[in-house]
Amino acid sequence: MRRLGFLDSAFLLAESRETPMHVGSVNLFTLPRNVNEKTFLHELTDQMKSAESFQPIFGERLKSGLLGRLGPQYWDDDDALDLNYHIRHSALPKPGRYRELFTLVSRLHATLLDRNRPLWEMHLIEGLQDRQFAVYSKYHHAAIDGVRSMHLTQSMFSTSARARMHDSPLSLEAMERYRESLQRAAIPPSEAELRNVAEALKSTYDSGVHLLGALKQFSSAWMGRGGALALPWLDVPKSPINTHVDGARRFVAQSWPFARVRAVGKALDGTFNDAVLAMCAGALRRYLQRQQGLPGESLKAMVPVSLRKEGDIDSSNAVGAISADLGTNIKDPLQRFARIQASTRAGKALYDEMSARESELFMQVTQLPGVLLIPLGLISRFPPYNTVVSNVPGPRQTMFWNGARLQGIYPASIVSEGVALNITLVSYGKNVDFGIVACRRTMPQVQRLIDDMEDALVELEDAAGLHRRKTAPRRSRKA
Repeated sequence: MRRLGFLDSAFLLAESRETPMHVGSVNLFTLPRNVNEKTFLHELTDQMKSAESFQPIFGERLKSGLLGRLGPQYWDDDDALDLNYHIRHSALPKPGRYRELFTLVSRLHATLLDRNRPLWEMHLIEGLQDRQFAVYSKYHHAAIDGVRSMHLTQSMFSTSARARMHDSPLSLEAMERYRESLQRAAIPPSEAELRNVAEALKSTYDSGVHLLGALKQFSSAWMGRGGALALPWLDVPKSPINTHVDGARRFVAQSWPFARVRAVGKALDGTFNDAVLAMCAGALRRYLQRQQGLPGESLKAMVPVSLRKEGDIDSSNAVGAISADLGTNIKDPLQRFARIQASTRAGKALYDEMSARESELFMQVTQLPGVLLIPLGLISRFPPYNTVVSNVPGPRQTMFWNGARLQGIYPASIVSEGVALNITLVSYGKNVDFGIVACRRTMPQVQRLIDDMEDALVELEDAAGLHRRKTAPRRSRKA
């Protein structure tokens, strides 16, 4: 048995019927030429069910200690694993549009995972237009984070259209083969890197200094001396996003060219992440203005930061977070971008000198108010941030599943009490794929956020002096 860590257990404790704590994705595929759709998908299903030994997330279920769910939790082998329950085959009425696909995914994403079984489901969905099919998968956040999910994706698929897998992508063999491929591709450390080992070891004994320094900056920000540093619960305005949520969800998705978003960041002397946040900020400003709910103070976003060590493909959760000031109260897109950039730089500087362990401890300290507010039912009145914007790096090569081309990876993440909107993106191939999940009741017409994001990106391009050549419009994947 393996004991769950603090953050893994926190996702279990925070879960309720209204706030499921699983993450997922919609993988969109195009069928290989000259194959029958039903036959091909049945063969994929049979192959997945053929595993005899499973990767940990697929073959383990929760087990509680003597204190039950309030005590330590463990992962234990499930001797009664029923793959027919976890792997499901669905069909849309042909020709299925993205609207129908996202309606189905919205419903599937709203249901809780059964804690008496391994905490995952996988749905193969046929009937889409243009010889496409989709796979919607969901995993409890106690078992997996965004980076781990991308490792899982790459272990299941291939970079060759001609490659055919002979074992189950859920199997331990598939993960070991992927691990070996990473080791073969690893670059040997340089002499300078080897010399730095001693300094890295020394830092483990001086780590308290780094954590203390970060906590001092944290305290200074609360006393109004934090400069551009944004913090959870500090100056977080009330907005229509930050209310009580129910269990119904709405999922929408869309892709943009990676190079187009990155060009904005470069032109404004910022990063790709800065450009993504500015794109989301501009869209939220438009959306809330239309709803007559834009607050006078700037919205704040929680931005997850990976603390995963290089080569670590096993940890369930290795993530920290910064708070980003989105500058939504600023009309000028260049000034808004500068506010975002200053905020993210200040947030990242907090973690610069800390080890992964220190960062985890720092996260625990800064999230303490939520431990009190959630049980009291007050988190929607005092939200730590207004929304979540999460960037998960995905594979840059085109991936295939037994010849079926992976067209896009659209993430579906968590809506929590008091934070009714989550924007997550995956960079895959030449695109960046956005998945938006919202509380259906709280966020009406959330699909219009997709158009708002395009308008915000055009606004940034115009402000940065980028003149795009007109191209044929792409097929929209929004609902």
